[in-house]
Amino acid sequence: MINITLTINGEKRQFAVSPGETLLELLRREGYKSVKKGCESGDCGACTVVLNGRAVTSCIVFAAKADGGTVLTAEGLESGGVLHPIQEAFLEEGAVQCGYCTPGMEMATYDLLSHNPDPSAQEIKEALSGNLCRCTGYVKQVKAVKTAAKKLTKEAK
Repeated sequence: MINITLTINGEKRQFAVSPGETLLELLRREGYKSVKKGCESGDCGACTVVLNGRAVTSCIVFAAKADGGTVLTAEGLESGGVLHPIQEAFLEEGAVQCGYCTPGMEMATYDLLSHNPDPSAQEIKEALSGNLCRCTGYVKQVKAVKTAAKKLTKEAK
């Protein structure tokens, strides 16, 4: 076992992990259920989290490699029972469908809007391209990202 330290959703914690354990496995084991297990090969985006300021598919990141890092999951977006503007936008625009891909899409959106507060439709599509959804044609998700960008811009003023 290897001892690591991670700050998850603002809380610094220590974990014992096996050398081959992925960040996805660690997060699920520790109760972060928004991080979904999908393809386990980094292709579907269901396990997307923000690690050290960038969206990553946690199924292909070894937990030990994340040692000392900062992780944000969809659970960490809401605060005190109040949804984050990204989460509000996904609900308002009907971009949640079955909900399986939603947390990963929200984390990809968080990453995008953290680096580009006013993305074009093409930039949104590129940012979400690593997140597969079998329920929709992505129209509502793109609209939700646009709505979230507006909410965050308004909030910043």
